[in-house]
Amino acid sequence: MLKDPVDLQSVRRVLVTKLRHHGDVLLATPVFSVLKQHAPHVEIDALVYADTADMLNGNPAVSRVFAVDRGWKSLSLMAQAGAEWSLLQQLRTRDYDLLIHLSEHPRGAWLARLLGPHYRVAANHPRAHRFWKSSFTHLYPLPKNGRRHVVELNLDALRRIGVQPGAEGRGLSFVPGDAAESDVARMLGELGLAAGGYIHLHPASRWQFKCWPAEKTAELIDALRASGERVVVSAAPDAAELDLVRRIRDLAAAPFDDVSGKLTLKQLGALTRNASLFIGVDSAPMHIASAMGTPVVALFGPSGEFNWGPWQVPHRVVASDHPCRPCGNDGCGGGKLSECLSTLPVSSVLQAVLALQSR
Repeated sequence: MLKDPVDLQSVRRVLVTKLRHHGDVLLATPVFSVLKQHAPHVEIDALVYADTADMLNGNPAVSRVFAVDRGWKSLSLMAQAGAEWSLLQQLRTRDYDLLIHLSEHPRGAWLARLLGPHYRVAANHPRAHRFWKSSFTHLYPLPKNGRRHVVELNLDALRRIGVQPGAEGRGLSFVPGDAAESDVARMLGELGLAAGGYIHLHPASRWQFKCWPAEKTAELIDALRASGERVVVSAAPDAAELDLVRRIRDLAAAPFDDVSGKLTLKQLGALTRNASLFIGVDSAPMHIASAMGTPVVALFGPSGEFNWGPWQVPHRVVASDHPCRPCGNDGCGGGKLSECLSTLPVSSVLQAVLALQSR
């Protein structure tokens, strides 16, 4: 039995911090829902980067979302200090009893000290220094073999304080909202598409080394179109991602519906929720598809599917048998091109699609 569990009845407010990218924030949402299940009376706030806030906005388990703006770094020293001070004062007014820090960001240790919650939880990182370890009351171990899904790693923070997640409630939560649902319904109508009448393909990632070659993506689209499928392609409004879609369009013989660069995160979620299937690489849109309950075909290269794979949704992972993967490198030799991903055959992806469609 745990010797130092947290008495949640004595906890009124909790701050959960996740200062990482969009997908990381989404994979932390089970922490909010499981904690809310175990302590319905508790108000659970979040601290994330401003550009990832929409991953939590509308989440019924989240009371308030506070944000750190990455743009503060470009401000003058005085303006940056003012922004940081204002955020700290807002957090202090919430008078937290429990802080759960879900990354290795040093801000978590400082907040543990500056906010002074009675209970402070974080991972015991292997290279953590004394300042880090003494900042928290509850440290939980990281797996030595590294083969643990990120969702479970996040939930380990709750296990450490005596909260055991049940079989239910561990799913990802993403709420597109009425406005996004309405916008996407109108867009689908203009494209002549019905809910469930298309495959959503998101070929890009912010990391080039996670992307499948444009020529193979174009070949996949042609094969899907030949089998009677409508394909909707999306991408972020980023120059590199839009260029990838442009190259796919130039190479594909068959037409496809292109909404790349036109959707917000919320609209992307609504688009995925209405799709019959999602195809993509290891990226935030793949995790959004999992949250929406849409079956997923995920292509994995240098990142590990046992850490980052589709979560609690029907899926197929397409990956090579290269003995060096997952290496976590930004391409072979740091060259931004991952052979374990670029050599994946189109036929393997098509087989995964058929397997999901016929399940």
